[in-house]
Amino acid sequence: MRLTDCHNFHDFRRLAQRRLPGPIFNYIDGAADDEATYRRNTAAFEDVDLLPRVLRGTNEVDLSVTVLGQKLALPFYLSPTALQRLFHHQGERAVAAAASRFDTMFGVSSLGTTSLEDVRKFAGPQVYQFYFHKDRGLNRAMMDRAKAAGVNVMMLTVDSITGGNRERDKRTGFSIPFRLTLAGMAQFALKPRWAINYALHEKFALPQLDGHVNMGGGVLSIGKYFTDMLEPSLNWDDLAEMIKDWGGPLCLKGVVHPEDARRAADLGCAGVILSNHGGRQLDGSRATFDGLAEVVDAAGDRLDVMLDSGVQRGTHIVKALSLGAKAVGIGRAYLFPLAAAGQPGVERAITLLRDEVIRDMRLMGAAKIADLTRENIRFRRSA
Repeated sequence: MRLTDCHNFHDFRRLAQRRLPGPIFNYIDGAADDEATYRRNTAAFEDVDLLPRVLRGTNEVDLSVTVLGQKLALPFYLSPTALQRLFHHQGERAVAAAASRFDTMFGVSSLGTTSLEDVRKFAGPQVYQFYFHKDRGLNRAMMDRAKAAGVNVMMLTVDSITGGNRERDKRTGFSIPFRLTLAGMAQFALKPRWAINYALHEKFALPQLDGHVNMGGGVLSIGKYFTDMLEPSLNWDDLAEMIKDWGGPLCLKGVVHPEDARRAADLGCAGVILSNHGGRQLDGSRATFDGLAEVVDAAGDRLDVMLDSGVQRGTHIVKALSLGAKAVGIGRAYLFPLAAAGQPGVERAITLLRDEVIRDMRLMGAAKIADLTRENIRFRRSA
């Protein structure tokens, strides 16, 4: 199977699975507990039908949107995710370069494997996915560094004050540095090409946490990082102070409840992102698309409402935009292509998704994003 054989999310996933050792593939692919929310995130889109209009003359389609004060050429962006150089040695550099080529937004995670300063050389509009730590000095230092690096938007993640129960990682012993179970080691042995590639490139690091996390002194599991280093008492007063200290656009990532969106607007947030972390945190939580209309109705006239989790198709993006989302984030939909082929994989994924959205909008009779409204969709009635 080659990159040119990939035509959709599932093709990229299969190619990534062929190339990645099992523990790393399962880190991307897995979710919390029984993974019910992970499955529902995508299934939710299937419960809504598109209602196209005809004879609209939609030869030219304008996909541009303005979100968080930034003009994007596409109505979808590449959400910040952790550990990208584990998936491919190019990591965030490849993703940032691809995003810049298509003039869309890209974000760097606090658990990113490439520094903000390095990524800034490749990227256009950029956000920083910020995790709020128990160490308030570390929080201030990370914000100051983001400002100095020219980050446009601060994205405070609020659904990860403790780690989700990701049982696939527990079974393989996935951690940073690697401390694998026998089963996990066996899966690495089956993919020697990945190990050679990993060894021949720059040493793995978490540059945003330099000086704060000892990568060589012990095991840092992702769940342990969330549990031990992040502030579980994070509250609205902390958010108000952070908005003041940042002084620029700040959005909340991980909002599901409409009242939380309303309160974020009251405090002056520029946006909220409906997200359940791709089903990786609280299993059984509501699918983001299921809750989108309520959040838009609660606060959508006062801040930009975005959505991620479960997005795999252009029609998913069209449905979310029709319900009032200003833009849609993708995660696994570019991570699998990254793992499969580096920057060319990410660019092919963006191209395919862009072409799907253009085709879908033509078929809907929509020439621009503003033409997508709730009149374009119908929720199915349950039996």
